Amino acid sequence: CLLEQKIPGLFVVVKKNNFFTMPETVEDKANLELYLPHPEVRGMTRLNREAFKRTVVVPVLKVKKEIVNTLLKSLKHTVLQRPGLKRVVEDPEDEDSRLVILDPHKISEFSLGESDREVLKQLNVHPEVSKYNLELTYENFKSEEILRAVLPEGQEVTSGFSRVGHIAHLNLRDHQLPYRHLIGQVIIDKNPGITCVVNKTNIIDSTYRNFQMEVLAGESNLVTKVKENNITYELDFSKVYWNPRLSTEHGRIVELLKPSDVLFDVFAGIGPFAIPAAKKKCRVFANDLNPESYSWLLHNCKLNKVDNKIKAFNMDGRDFLLGPVREELSRELPLLKEEQKTSFHIVMNLPALAIEFLDVFQHFLAGEPCSAAGLPTVHCYGFSKHDDPAKDVRERAEASLGTSLDGRCSTYLVRNVAPNKEMLCISFQIPAEVLYKRPSIPASKRLCSSRDFSEEKLKKS
Repeated sequence: CLLEQKIPGLFVVVKKNNFFTMPETVEDKANLELYLPHPEVRGMTRLNREAFKRTVVVPVLKVKKEIVNTLLKSLKHTVLQRPGLKRVVEDPEDEDSRLVILDPHKISEFSLGESDREVLKQLNVHPEVSKYNLELTYENFKSEEILRAVLPEGQEVTSGFSRVGHIAHLNLRDHQLPYRHLIGQVIIDKNPGITCVVNKTNIIDSTYRNFQMEVLAGESNLVTKVKENNITYELDFSKVYWNPRLSTEHGRIVELLKPSDVLFDVFAGIGPFAIPAAKKKCRVFANDLNPESYSWLLHNCKLNKVDNKIKAFNMDGRDFLLGPVREELSRELPLLKEEQKTSFHIVMNLPALAIEFLDVFQHFLAGEPCSAAGLPTVHCYGFSKHDDPAKDVRERAEASLGTSLDGRCSTYLVRNVAPNKEMLCISFQIPAEVLYKRPSIPASKRLCSSRDFSEEKLKKS
């Protein structure tokens, strides 16, 4: 029986077999549906892979099998280059021949151009282009093509995700939620190694920097292993903060450190600054308020064999600064000699709140200021929605410190977090007038000075 199949701008007759010669009188257009699943999948919320099957008509050349490879090289710009689709198929009518599938978008009205015809003439191949009924299945479509076909027309399609080991992490929008389980399964199907897909269900908790999440598809195992900058970390993604997009930033800061430098990591998480710094032979003090992060920090220190080089703490960030950090700086800075090259770095990676912690450095240390080279360098992260985010972050840091940083700081754009929301890092040496308390004048001297001033005033009058 004959089946009539509609293609945009074209009616074709599809016979039961897959291959037939194209009548010369038919004017064909490029098959624009080659990359589109069956239209009936629109609105699907539970994945039915069978529903994606469709048959499309593509141009083919009949070629003797012994010259197929030569032809593929000679017509590489005209042959179909569709990942997941065979370019060469069996000829149902001749076992000594093969059918080479051509790209319908490159063949105008199923007719070869002059240069292609010349190539075929040299290879002694008949230039007649024929039609072939190509069967497409779910496996042949990319995830974005599948999701674009399923979600309502004109709505944004999410096919991107953050990968954390075997976990794919999505941030779905409201209009995508009815399709969330289908989206999760498609991501598993199309990405080898992904066995669990989760969606963030609320904003990050600033206290512990983790968030509620829903498992959309796959296994519910959220303990995973990741590798960043050649270092392996293990973590429970549901209980600690981990963002693979910060890999470059972690590497950038560690690159600034020299062996024998001291790093104070105030909001250390599971150790992406602390552990590579320790591997670089820095002395490291790492802290995190979240007991789970602290536990995984200890675990990863052992995993990477730096547990004897990192002192770990489970404290509030402000308490960590006022306690172990102040204690260490009070002891170390007075001992620094001019020729000594040890630098002190304080990393504060809690962009939602870290700038508010900078006021802790006002009159942080007692005694005489050390040399300018010994002043600790702070790397503080912040979010900004301002038109000039660098200026905004600097001004907020200055307000917390109580001094100007003009000409004394640098700002670095880490990444775009959301439309009109940037994450930045501001780096500066804590000015001596901020860091050190001014020596207090004894009461007796203050009284004497006051009396002297009054007597001087009387003489002048």
